[in-house]
Amino acid sequence: MSLRMQSVRLLATTRTAAMSLALAVAVGGFWLPSSFVRADDPPADTKDAAKPTPKGAAKADSKADAKDDELKLPPFPADKTVQQTLQLGGRVLKYNATVGSLPVLDEEGKVIASVMFTAYTVPGANRPVTFALNGGPGASSVYLNMGALGPKRVQFGAAGNSPSDPALALDNAGTWLDFTDLVFIDPVGTGFSYAHVKQDEAKKRFYNAKADIEYLSRIIFDWLVKNERLTSRKYLVGESYGGFRGPRITHYMQTQLGVAMNGMVLVSPYLQPAASEDGDLSPLPWMLTLPSIAAANLERQGKLTDATMADIVAYTRGDYVTDLLKGRSDPQAIERIVARVTQLSGLDPTFVRYSGGRLETQAFLREVFRAEGKLGSRYDSNVTSWDPFPFAPNQRTNDPILDAIIAPTTTAMVDFITRTVGWKYSGRYYALSYQVSRLWTPLSQPDPDDGEADIGAVTDLRQAVAVDSKLHVLIAHGWSDLSCPFMASVLIVDQMPSMDDPSRVQVKEYPGGHMFYSRGSSQAALRNDVMQMYSAH
Repeated sequence: MSLRMQSVRLLATTRTAAMSLALAVAVGGFWLPSSFVRADDPPADTKDAAKPTPKGAAKADSKADAKDDELKLPPFPADKTVQQTLQLGGRVLKYNATVGSLPVLDEEGKVIASVMFTAYTVPGANRPVTFALNGGPGASSVYLNMGALGPKRVQFGAAGNSPSDPALALDNAGTWLDFTDLVFIDPVGTGFSYAHVKQDEAKKRFYNAKADIEYLSRIIFDWLVKNERLTSRKYLVGESYGGFRGPRITHYMQTQLGVAMNGMVLVSPYLQPAASEDGDLSPLPWMLTLPSIAAANLERQGKLTDATMADIVAYTRGDYVTDLLKGRSDPQAIERIVARVTQLSGLDPTFVRYSGGRLETQAFLREVFRAEGKLGSRYDSNVTSWDPFPFAPNQRTNDPILDAIIAPTTTAMVDFITRTVGWKYSGRYYALSYQVSRLWTPLSQPDPDDGEADIGAVTDLRQAVAVDSKLHVLIAHGWSDLSCPFMASVLIVDQMPSMDDPSRVQVKEYPGGHMFYSRGSSQAALRNDVMQMYSAH
């Protein structure tokens, strides 16, 4: 098939696929597409109206319903703490590793969920504490824990990593534990955390933006009270959808629970859902992804630097958006776009022309490595896997990174919890839960009591920074991330008022993708930037 025929066929089918992927939810580091549903996922609860109800069954069912899900899983064991050591920077750091849980209570004081946490603390006075959440919704905190911040690290998410590589948890040179205690929280339905209520009730209590923020804020509050740390300096780090959670939890805790964070670190955050909508009219969706596509091309050529990226950002904010807005009013506009986008992307000009210089993410990820029979990942387009269906009109397999990280993270985390710490539990561990993703109320269909959910977390980000003139925010992105591209955060922050000190909210970029911390040099750079932010307040 000629490239021209391939391009026409591909673009005709991937537009539809793109729409379904655009409705996905951001996961822990990732987009968890709702179109990818596992065959072994438990089905949603259904009621078969065609079946008659046996006599006496209604009364029996009502009694059973009261205890329905409480009987399915055993209760969590008591909190367990072990002493460990870490070789860091030529010295030995002694710390306590604790695996434990906190209950979620309803209005009547009934336990409706059990939430597991993993805490690392170093003995000593005046230690700050950092709470960490991944995203999804549907991701546990293992990715930040075992990939970025925690004292142990498992390699995953980078080029060349294999799911069957030994899942060895080694000392993490990029850990933050030497300058802050760390608490990793697994939301309900992730990790070992689970709801005690039936599925319909769990959707109301946990699986929507408003309820999610409220119960997680209370978990943080309860941990602080339980461990007598209310007066410690406090920070919050969230990745991907955890970056959506970050500003909303911070603002909610400031104004509702009476606890103020000193700072936030938002890693590859999903801040503004509406930014990538309506690409038929708005140039914004194409502006967000072009710089990340160009960054991946520069990296393949060994030319990725801050200076080269500055030129691309300038083009995106200038001539590119201007020519997109001109449309057919200037016949030469499309010629300029095709010529420059071809240069920046490294793609065949025929493909770029048939896309109108508007590079849809999934189409790009198939096209850029098509000659090799591979797919790029939307989390880092230079991380690839074989395409098992290379002749299909649209992508029929999951993301190369998304599937490959489940085994190493699950193996390492469950081994740490059950063997190293000795917190024995027989429930299933979900590093990434497709069930939670499927049950989640989309941001496009927000709770009527949560009018801000559909417009993202930017409102809360602005308000939290305005409320506290000492609050600092670091927004960290990988250059090549197409799931939560850095350009979105750049534009968002540039539209914020400076509030006398624009350095209080900064965007930093690093080589790599969504999980740029899987690269040692980028992880080290992030650690240095975080230490500087913590020293400010």
